[in-house]
Amino acid sequence: MPNKDYSKLGKDELLKIIEKLESNKKYGLIWDEEKTKELFEKESENALPVLKEVKSKEIKTDPSKPTNILIEGDNYHALSVLNYTHQGKIDVIYIDPPYNTGNRDFIYNDDYVEKEDSFRHSKWLSFMSKRLRLAKNLLKESGVIFISIDDNEFAQLKLLSDEIFGEDNFITNIIWQSKTGASDAKTIDTTTEYILVYVKSAGRTKFARNKFSYEAKRYRFSDKYVKERGMHYTDNLDRGGLRYSDSLNYPIKCPDGKITYPNGRIDFVNDGWTWKWGKEKVKWGIENGYIEFKKISKKKSGWSVCYKNYMFADNEGISMERSAPQKNVITDIKTGDGATVIKNIFDQHLFKYSKPVQIIKRIIDYIELDKAPVILDFMAGSGTTGHAVLEMNKEDDGKRQFILCTNNELNGLEKELREKGLNEKEIQEYGICRRVTYPRVEKVIKGYKNSKGEKIEGLGGNLKYFKTAFVKNSISRDDLKMRITRECTEMLCLREGIFDEKKIDKDFSIFEQNGRILSIYYSPERNSLKELRAELDKMNGEKILYCFTLDPIGLDENEFSDWQDVKLEPIPQKILDIYKEIF
Repeated sequence: MPNKDYSKLGKDELLKIIEKLESNKKYGLIWDEEKTKELFEKESENALPVLKEVKSKEIKTDPSKPTNILIEGDNYHALSVLNYTHQGKIDVIYIDPPYNTGNRDFIYNDDYVEKEDSFRHSKWLSFMSKRLRLAKNLLKESGVIFISIDDNEFAQLKLLSDEIFGEDNFITNIIWQSKTGASDAKTIDTTTEYILVYVKSAGRTKFARNKFSYEAKRYRFSDKYVKERGMHYTDNLDRGGLRYSDSLNYPIKCPDGKITYPNGRIDFVNDGWTWKWGKEKVKWGIENGYIEFKKISKKKSGWSVCYKNYMFADNEGISMERSAPQKNVITDIKTGDGATVIKNIFDQHLFKYSKPVQIIKRIIDYIELDKAPVILDFMAGSGTTGHAVLEMNKEDDGKRQFILCTNNELNGLEKELREKGLNEKEIQEYGICRRVTYPRVEKVIKGYKNSKGEKIEGLGGNLKYFKTAFVKNSISRDDLKMRITRECTEMLCLREGIFDEKKIDKDFSIFEQNGRILSIYYSPERNSLKELRAELDKMNGEKILYCFTLDPIGLDENEFSDWQDVKLEPIPQKILDIYKEIF
């Protein structure tokens, strides 16, 4: 593109250019938004997203367990819906975005982004920026986001995340040695990936201590103090060195009545070896179980004097935190474990780049969470995050809930499937959400036979499956309000976590779950309110009514003055307010 000849521009045009240059940020990422504008499906143009349930894909094994959510659709639209249903409600977000390697791993505007594309990084940043900004709104003040990435976009992602979440909210870069090596590396063998960690508000997130240190080989012994002090390992009490002191070279009485000096001696000799502790501390250590005598060997009669290092108590007898801080390096989990899991579930390598279940469990355990946290993965891929949450709930009878969002990409299969004579509906069944994500979650919940033919018991759980749909915008605001109210039922159920249908009428719906009751009144006319109230009066539990009103300010509470124990919420103005900010 030839350079513009600014000498031919008029004063007003030059002023506009100067104003634009002045308004540009002075530090951070800048990319060409106009030339990398993201395009969406025609059905979503000038339209607002809603959710529609696919009832045939509902899974229900235990009403006492949380209802997990899978949303099929572009994650930008799914995040837009969640900005109404879950703003400020998410405890943990994990995403594994496209790494943008240029090796057909990132689809943008229905086409793979190639390595030679001069706008390759700009397209990726445009894609990520929109979604991370929406994701930030979903986090609780104590919430945290984990973002997987590799060298291709690490630098750009760090700067982008600093801008969106705030540099002060950056916690660490977890370095994950995801593989052991590659024999065909041409320069330096890269064996690591990264997981960037940001919190919503610095100081509000409580990080868990490292429970994996409980199992560390170093702490492999137990004694009668294990419940209060934890496992322990031992060190020799004597040491050799330049800092010799007569006060630390004294006899210690052994269990057989004999005495020993440092370095296993039986007499006082200055050979440079001393005890690490003084006489009084050794006396205290023997009395309180901190000193251990070990036979040097079966043939020799001497003793080795050792002191114990406990997990949860120091060598002064003071209780410590019940484990060490988390480390930002993970070396014991390999990416190939993810492929093995997929092979076991489907008996074929159905998904190329699945993260291991253990890596998701590990990072969730980095955070000290409430009893029923909500964990979101809006780039869910094969559904590893859902699998991990189900495993964790099974292990500790937890109440974690997952929300997975993924599109139904066909990854270039469209032409091949059409040539086989499949129609559009049949082709959609080959998309990632329906062919991989949902079947995986279903198998893990209900049980399945692995690649060896062995029966794997289901982990249990519940799932609701939604698809994004759209309500066309309209010139008439009142018309839009009425249409989006008629289409927002699933959004309200998701917002309240209440899904079981009790009554469906042309003017209202009632849902109930775990002692909570959700009612939705759709009509601008109030003719059916009396009937709705009569239905609610029969029911016991916490009640909430979402009621349609054209008034942007809200409902006329005088209209409901004699309704008892019912919380009122106006619709759809709050939905439209959020969508106005987004779109």
